[in-house]
Amino acid sequence: MHPAFSVIFLTTLIGAGQGLFLALFTGQLYSTVRLVEQQPSSFYAVGSALSLALLVGGLAASFFHLGRPERAWRAAAMWRTSWLSREVIVLPAMMGLVFLYGVFHWAGWTQPWLVLGEGALTIDATFVLGMLGVLVALVLFVSTGMIYASVKFLQEWSSPYTIANFIFLGTASGFMLAAAYSALIGNNLVSFFGTWAVIATLLGLGTRSASLMRNATLKHRSNLQTAIGVRHRGIVQKSQGFSADSFNTREFFHHQSLRTLKLIRVAFLILVFPVPIMLVLLGYQLQSTTLPILAFAIQYLGLLAERWYFFAEAQHPQNLYYQQVS
Repeated sequence: MHPAFSVIFLTTLIGAGQGLFLALFTGQLYSTVRLVEQQPSSFYAVGSALSLALLVGGLAASFFHLGRPERAWRAAAMWRTSWLSREVIVLPAMMGLVFLYGVFHWAGWTQPWLVLGEGALTIDATFVLGMLGVLVALVLFVSTGMIYASVKFLQEWSSPYTIANFIFLGTASGFMLAAAYSALIGNNLVSFFGTWAVIATLLGLGTRSASLMRNATLKHRSNLQTAIGVRHRGIVQKSQGFSADSFNTREFFHHQSLRTLKLIRVAFLILVFPVPIMLVLLGYQLQSTTLPILAFAIQYLGLLAERWYFFAEAQHPQNLYYQQVS
């Protein structure tokens, strides 16, 4: 498939935004049960603003992929059967919850509604909004992943690994950003968020490696013989069937060499996984405030390459007709 940078930025930005919100609420939950130090409301308010900015940025990027942006609202019409429609509905809901979560923290509307276990757990409005946000974030991760996993004829995508990769890689980038944010403002949650970021990154490494190994051994259902209904072994494609390029040739093939694909695969495997982990661990040892920030920047750059490869790796059956140029 042809990797569209609008969709690449959409998926990576909203993934980081969702992951950052999950990190913020995880920090609040741990502080509520006194496992980490309580942070001021401004920490959650500014973090929520950053999460919301990422979600809005992803949504804005998606408009560059539309031929008729004024009709974007129609994308929600098929919510009963379309995962894309469900994503279009859930994304604004996620943005709304993140906004309210940040506003409630900023305004100080954190008076306890319920106290459990002799003060061991206090539930307030932000806690309820956070729990709802976690649920909606999970639904959004699944909806985004299912847009691709539900396409049965693209066998590289049609796998549970696709959904797992969206969840773990988005969560990893969000927690990595939370560690960078903590390092920037100088609080003591860098190691807390960094440790969770390493765990999510390792889980992402496991599922992404499994998907790469699976796709490397795929036996495609379609080939040149089945495409034209002729079983002869000596069939060779000599022409794409067009005298000039077309929508088919532009949108369903990446037009890059196998060498380029291998280089990008190696690049994202290095940038997304070992380098950020090493930088975070080194940051612990040196008590550095810049290494966690660098870890997030490098990982996000690697995620852009990973998402490009994700789209380019999928072999659309129509390329059996149109890929080869005479």
